Amino acid sequence: MPIAPEYQAMLDQLAAGEPAPGLAELPVAEGRAVYQAMRPVNPALPIGRIEDTVIPGPHDIPIRIYYPDASGTFPVMVFYHGGGWVIGDLETADAACRNLAMAGQWVVVSVDYRLAPEHVFPAAVEDAYAAVVWATENTERLQGNGRIAVGGESAGGNLAAVVSLKARDEDGPAIHCQCLLYPVTDIDTSHASYAENGSGYILEEATMAWFWATYCPDAALRRDPMATPQSAVSLANLPPAVVVTAEFDILRDEGSAYAQAMQAAGGEVTHLNCAGLLHDFLGMVGVFQCVKAPFEETVAAVNAALAKAG
Repeated sequence: MPIAPEYQAMLDQLAAGEPAPGLAELPVAEGRAVYQAMRPVNPALPIGRIEDTVIPGPHDIPIRIYYPDASGTFPVMVFYHGGGWVIGDLETADAACRNLAMAGQWVVVSVDYRLAPEHVFPAAVEDAYAAVVWATENTERLQGNGRIAVGGESAGGNLAAVVSLKARDEDGPAIHCQCLLYPVTDIDTSHASYAENGSGYILEEATMAWFWATYCPDAALRRDPMATPQSAVSLANLPPAVVVTAEFDILRDEGSAYAQAMQAAGGEVTHLNCAGLLHDFLGMVGVFQCVKAPFEETVAAVNAALAKAG
């Protein structure tokens, strides 16, 4: 189907403005500032309460905890922001985490993992895994009901997938669902979605190349399953997965391929390919009407997987 009208209007507006340099052309600090401007904090979005704290790991890891506006115990979602492992932080993930906590009735633990180029692969993986270990060990403190999910957008979806592999292989925390939102799962750029959506749709091929080069400068390491989960020898015995892809996203096909590969390995997988949408659409929940139904379907699919966990 065509691009959703709201997104087409946005793209038309961008095209009518002055040409702007891509993220790959900017100094890292400026790229981070641009992304923060694209996904600002909206303190008016409803939430029960928010807590900022620091947890132990390979170093002290800042996290932000979002509690729904309800009493009782809840599933805990450990959430990793997007931004190519280079940009993004607790602030850029704030709106998404508020919306997820309220719609899902989850406690959402947003993780401020270390970024490249200051900290290259596997620093982000180490922090992401330490956070899910901490959440599992602190379920009561988090008002958790014992069900743990991991989730994230784009590079954060990559980290959620990698954490699920790492927990399986290292007899780590029991994860009851992985929610992979337009995830990075592969280094292969031969997918059709690269050719179809490689420019003009927010996330561009040049940007992805810059993200990979910055996050994992040693090209030989990019095939490590802790960098590209599609490279894992086996995708069996992973947590149930909800994989969300967008039609006009450069990452569409690798997300679809990862969903299919997990399913072929015997996993429980719900794959939602969202027609008419672009990469990073979770940030537009409450702004674009076209995002509402896919967001609700995603939350429902995660809750269905968590309900099966008992």
